[in-house]
Amino acid sequence: MSWDSVRELAQEFRAASERNTPAVYAEMQGIADASGRDILDIVALNCRSEIAMGCFSDGCTSLSWKKRDDARILAQNWDWSNLVGENLALVSIEQVGKPRIHMVTEAGIIGKIGFNSAGVGVCLNAIKAHPCISSKVPIHVALRLCLESQSVEEAVQAIGSLGGIACSAHILIADSATSLGLELSPLGDVHLKENEYGIITHTNHFLENRHIVESAWLPSSPYRLDRINQLTSELVGNGLNGDSITPALLRETIFSDTCNAPYSISLRQGDPNRHWTVRSITLFNIVMNLDARCPEAELVIGQPGTGTESSVIKIPWE
Repeated sequence: MSWDSVRELAQEFRAASERNTPAVYAEMQGIADASGRDILDIVALNCRSEIAMGCFSDGCTSLSWKKRDDARILAQNWDWSNLVGENLALVSIEQVGKPRIHMVTEAGIIGKIGFNSAGVGVCLNAIKAHPCISSKVPIHVALRLCLESQSVEEAVQAIGSLGGIACSAHILIADSATSLGLELSPLGDVHLKENEYGIITHTNHFLENRHIVESAWLPSSPYRLDRINQLTSELVGNGLNGDSITPALLRETIFSDTCNAPYSISLRQGDPNRHWTVRSITLFNIVMNLDARCPEAELVIGQPGTGTESSVIKIPWE
């Protein structure tokens, strides 16, 4: 798409964002002013999943796991084109009367993957499906609303109160007491609950949401889902539970796994059948420990287990 075409579509979302989420829109305007860009450029970034419907290329694997009644693990590999890697940004946001946010995002995007000081965290799996309804909430704005919430329940209510989401997606959300897999679409939502072991896993296709019809756009998605379910079952069978569910162990046993490559949980080369511009690799791994007493996370940039990933970054980093 030409940038003029992108901006034309962004105009549809600009009016809805200004009306539905004025504080978030004001932040987009601030980013535009500070960077010397037009507001439509920033709106386009924040509605890029909706604008690029039919052109998604990212594939991510996410997991939530109950450690105990007052603690949840929330984790994922985030996969996309290597070209995007240099745009990653670690952001901490303070707002009066709201929890402090810590997230991994891309420059100019106001809501992404991370957690807040109230212990609410989010992961994201893209879903390719029609329709897209520009009067509803863009997925990155929905992530920001989640990260401004005090609980999973409050986050779900915040999205619902604005009429739901503009395009299909899966948000894996957790706080210290619960986790839900939010299979969201403009035509209706389905919420996935923890299984008998306190686990939810997800990749890039709907498991239970039948409100829309999606295309089989990523052949790796069912392979990765089966594999993460196999690996978590093995860990449960070996007695893994409670505080023994650590970020280092999950990176080593799950998120560095290359079984079924190039359809693996850890993507190191990408699918050679896809054009190089949309060939996904794992760009980062994050494991959040949503403990009611002190929520925190560990982040590595790059593919876990390759020796090429960055040193572990502790969040909060201050």
